[in-house]
Amino acid sequence: MARKGKMIVEQIESEFLQQSMELKIYQPETFSPLYKYHLCIMQDGNDYYQMGRIATLSDQLHDDFEIENTVFVGIHYKDRYDRLKKYHPDGEQNEAYTKFLIREVVPFLDDLLPTYNMGGARTLMGDSLAGTLALMTALKYPNTFGKVIMQSPLVNDTVLNAVNEAKRLDTIDIYHTIGTNELSVETSMEPDVDFVTPNRQLRDLLETKGLTYTYKEIENGEHTWKYWQKDMPNALKTMFGDD
Repeated sequence: MARKGKMIVEQIESEFLQQSMELKIYQPETFSPLYKYHLCIMQDGNDYYQMGRIATLSDQLHDDFEIENTVFVGIHYKDRYDRLKKYHPDGEQNEAYTKFLIREVVPFLDDLLPTYNMGGARTLMGDSLAGTLALMTALKYPNTFGKVIMQSPLVNDTVLNAVNEAKRLDTIDIYHTIGTNELSVETSMEPDVDFVTPNRQLRDLLETKGLTYTYKEIENGEHTWKYWQKDMPNALKTMFGDD
């Protein structure tokens, strides 16, 4: 099926990362500079377009008026080592990558597109480590990113401590899923990681923070795109629904 929307590819020469970063920007078919748009910025961008089928979902959900005007932006990684350095909360390039998002990506997109230019209309979306990055970035910069979609995020003590110490969470809206079978996941760092228990700990903590929070356990869900993609329409309608 041919796409109805339009894909634009842009480059940012990042001072913080000292490398060129590619942004894949998907505009809905009805895109017009006369309207304002929500932004959904996705780490693991190519995965979201290919396995998450974001462009197809954008077409369908906009056609059916099930989401408000939204532009999707995908940012990808070079390889799994690059991903680990940038996305992991303890990664050596994590701070630089966060600054790249805040100080380079957001101003670039606000200049390029007719956005609302406010945190409540910007969402960070990610799976696994990319979901961790989304949460950690919003915790640090709630005025810049007011919404988070995190699918099976890696949760460690760094993440739990950051949530526990966060002062302002009442302005953030979070959509959080974990599969009940994610009990033994192979990651870039360890061969056997229980994702379920720490995600439930994160849930318990977030539920005390007074934010808008949607938590969902996917029955028999595993740490794969099969399950993340299946829940994607629900995630997008929950966070971008046209009330």
